[in-house]
Amino acid sequence: MYNLLKGKKGIIFGALNEHSIAWKVAERAHEEGAEFVLTNAPIAMRMGELNALAEKTGSQIIPADATSVEDLENLVEKSMEILGGKIDFVLHSIGMSVNVRKGKHYTDPKYDFTTKGWDVSAVSFHKTMNVLYNKNAMNKWGSIVALTYMAAQRVFPDYNDMADNKAYLESIARSFGYFFGRDHKVRVNTISQSPTPTTAGSGVKGFDGFIAYAEKMSPLGNATAADCADYTISLFSDLTKKVTLQNLFHDGGFSNMGVSDAVMEKFE
Repeated sequence: MYNLLKGKKGIIFGALNEHSIAWKVAERAHEEGAEFVLTNAPIAMRMGELNALAEKTGSQIIPADATSVEDLENLVEKSMEILGGKIDFVLHSIGMSVNVRKGKHYTDPKYDFTTKGWDVSAVSFHKTMNVLYNKNAMNKWGSIVALTYMAAQRVFPDYNDMADNKAYLESIARSFGYFFGRDHKVRVNTISQSPTPTTAGSGVKGFDGFIAYAEKMSPLGNATAADCADYTISLFSDLTKKVTLQNLFHDGGFSNMGVSDAVMEKFE
């Protein structure tokens, strides 16, 4: 590979199994020379296969509920102990909608579920950065990346309240990113990824249709989880030091398309 992350240390949230984007990012970060800690919620760790990834990448696992400031403080402190210093990169790859899981329509949600969803999917990103910022845990020119989806800007009816969660996430990235950049020279960005068949994404009604439609609309086709990992590595590297406060579309060109020949053919 290119040794883009040689000597860099990080924390990767959200790897569950080999279909997870976070899993692919961990594999690529390891290939590029990084050391990192893996973390996920205790319940997700019981469901997933994180031990296999830790063994493959020579990483340690620290369980943490990303909605708990206390858990996040423990995670950051222990990560710096394990890695022997401050953090260079963080991936936030967390998203969950209880309304989606329970089949509640957007026009008739259970608001307790809504609150839980934005706490897990968006507010957890603020809490994570809050802990990193106040503990001065990031190295200068460090990079923090969260994963999002274009439903934050456009209507995808069955994406439900996850669209609102992602819009909130992107706003947090910009707002906290300003202070992190000004005070610690740390960059904060979101990657708006093509629809990707992860465990979380596959739970959305009509998700296969999303993927097929996006594939026909995108001049380069959909970006895979492995493609997203490559892009994420570039944002963790020193090659993107002045990129911050951006929502970066990684979708084969879908976000700038009105219609494609392939889609038009379906209606002619």
